[in-house]
Amino acid sequence: MINRYSDHAANERTFLAWVRTAIAIMAFGFVIERFDLFLRYAAPLATQRKISPHGGAFADAAGLAFVVLGIAIIAIAGWRFVQTAKDIDSDNHVASPGERFDLALGAMIAFLGAAMLLYLSHAAYPLI
Repeated sequence: MINRYSDHAANERTFLAWVRTAIAIMAFGFVIERFDLFLRYAAPLATQRKISPHGGAFADAAGLAFVVLGIAIIAIAGWRFVQTAKDIDSDNHVASPGERFDLALGAMIAFLGAAMLLYLSHAAYPLI
């Protein structure tokens, strides 16, 4: 039997949850990058007018930002998994890394989401 098996299993489940989250964020980034095509065809039908002329640069940048964020999450999750595994095996008491990374990640996703909301609202309902 593995010493502290339940702690190692919990560590692995947490790592896999981070990986699933990162994959979802990267997939969302890909969808954002391709969503511009949907706006060109669906928005004029929904609003009965043409959408404002805009380049796809913002959608490309936002999609790329989500993909890069997903890659960073996988890298950091891997590093935290290894560190936590070492800490579990250690006989010393180790302080928790805290919630700073989780809060920073949530803030980054909220910021990117707000930017996408502004982009979509400007594309569908121009101020002109």
